[in-house]
Formats: sequence, structure tokens, C-alpha cells
Amino acid sequence: MVAPAPDTSDATIWSSLSLAEWQDTYETLHLWTQIIGKIRLTLAPKINHWWHSTLYVTPRGLTTSAIPYKTGSFQIDFDFLDHQLRIETSDGTTKNIALAPRSVADFYQAVMSTLRAIGIQVQIWTMPQEVDKPIPFEQDQIHAAYDPEYARRCWRILMQANRVMSQFRSRYVGKCSPVHFFWGSFDLAVTRFSGRRAPEHPGGVPNMADWVTREAYSHEVSSCGFWFGGGSTEALFYAYAYPEPEGFKDYLVQPHSAFYSSQMKEFILPYEAVRQADDPDTMLLSFLQSTYEAAANLGNWDRAALEYTPVILNNAN
Repeated sequence: MVAPAPDTSDATIWSSLSLAEWQDTYETLHLWTQIIGKIRLTLAPKINHWWHSTLYVTPRGLTTSAIPYKTGSFQIDFDFLDHQLRIETSDGTTKNIALAPRSVADFYQAVMSTLRAIGIQVQIWTMPQEVDKPIPFEQDQIHAAYDPEYARRCWRILMQANRVMSQFRSRYVGKCSPVHFFWGSFDLAVTRFSGRRAPEHPGGVPNMADWVTREAYSHEVSSCGFWFGGGSTEALFYAYAYPEPEGFKDYLVQPHSAFYSSQMKEFILPYEAVRQADDPDTMLLSFLQSTYEAAANLGNWDRAALEYTPVILNNAN
């Protein structure tokens, strides 16, 4: 396979990344992030809707943020610029593990042995989540690809999506999640809440236990995010509501390239449409806002109480 040319020009701020180009690296990186995410899930205090399990976008990659441990804390970062997994503790210890072609089993053993060496004891369930034909981490010698250029492109796309989604998040004063990365589904999401409890979710979400789903959707939501794709589906932005109000799928949303997928039960905006747009930020914000309005208007949300109205102060001088 010919190595891709570096994707670093101003014209490619929204990097190109077709699924076929990086499938092997994608699958390996997905599993590596699950190992790190499960460490946070095990040790971090539980927060509603599983928010204690997620990762966050940084200027260099992805992070767990600080994880409490005994009387201190530690943090694990994926650095996709220097291609290192960095473990830092509150006592000043720093350990690095190279991000390079290596099996999931080898990566898992390296992470766990490094944590033990610096005095952090943790056991995780080693079965991957939300993947086809899962193999326990310690046994997986199949997934071992890591192309640094494609890993960097993955992070750059997350960085751009995080930037625009954070701007969208800032417009809301009701309960709202952080913009955070779910390692199970390998997607970046932000979720707004109406403030009302939702009907109990029926479950049945592929590869998710019903009790996990019911905790995630205990309250009414309008959720949106970015997913790198899978199977025959290329990367996309998505938006959905739970419970889905009547008329939601027929609501006129923006931009024209967005559509409702009856199969996924979500509005979809192809990533490539955003990447090719003259003004990607404006296109994406129009999608996020109009799909939220579909959920809020049809679901009778109290928008006046939930949305932020900037206060313009007169200059007394």
C-alpha cells in the first residue's frame, strides 16, 4: 500500500478520509481507544448517561482527562502528532508508549503493565463493545495496523467537528452534555436535554445492552454528532431525537444535502458535503441548528427558557 501524502495545507483543514483508505488503521485505533476508555469507565465516578466513560478532543489527539486514583489522579492521552500514548500522574510521573503498528493484544499488555509499574491497579472487561465478531483484547493478534498519517487525519477531523459543535453547544443554557468522544461507537457527540423524563427506551440498539441504552436515554434529548462510518457507509454528521416526535422525519432541515435515513432513524449530512462546501462551518451549524429545531419545536420544548440570548451592554463611557 502506498503511503498517503501528508494532508496539511490550509485547503484541507477538513481532511479527506474515505473509509476504504484507512479501514485497517480505523479498526485497530477503535479497539485501542476502547482499552483506554474502559480504564476511565472503571475508575472514574459514575455520571448520568455514561458521561464518565468518554474521551475528549485535545490540541494533539484524545484524552481521558484527569481520572481520580486513591488520593491523586492520572490521565491518558493519545498524541497523534508525536504518535505516543502518554500516561501522566499527579506525582509527576510520565510514561510513553509508542503508537505504531502493533497488535491489540500487545497494546493492551503494554498499557496494563505500564500502569502497574507506576502503581495503578485496574482490571477491565476485555471484550470489545459495538464491533462485529469481538475478540478479547488480550487475544487479538489480528488488528495491528497503524498508519500515522491516517491517524492524524482522524484527529484533525475530530478537532474541526469538536470546534464547530462546541460553538453550537454554547447557544444552550439547559442541560447539555460536553462535546465528547464515545469509544464504543467511535463517534463525537453533543446532546441537549429538554428537562423532562423520557418514556423508557425499548432497547434493541445493536451491540448495546438494554440497560445501557435506558440509562443513556432516560430523559428527552436532541443529539447530534460525527461518525467515521462503517460497512458501506462513509463518514457523516448525524442528528436524532428521543423520543422522536411526530413529523420529525418530514421536517425541513438545512442544508439541502441533508436527509432523513429511515434505516438509521436520524438526519444525515455526509461529511464529504461539509468538506467540499465553500463555508463548512456555516453548513454544519445550519444542520445542527435546524435538526435541533425539528426536535424542540415538534416536541414542545420550552425554547425560551432553554436557549441562550446574548445580552448587549451599553457602553456607559
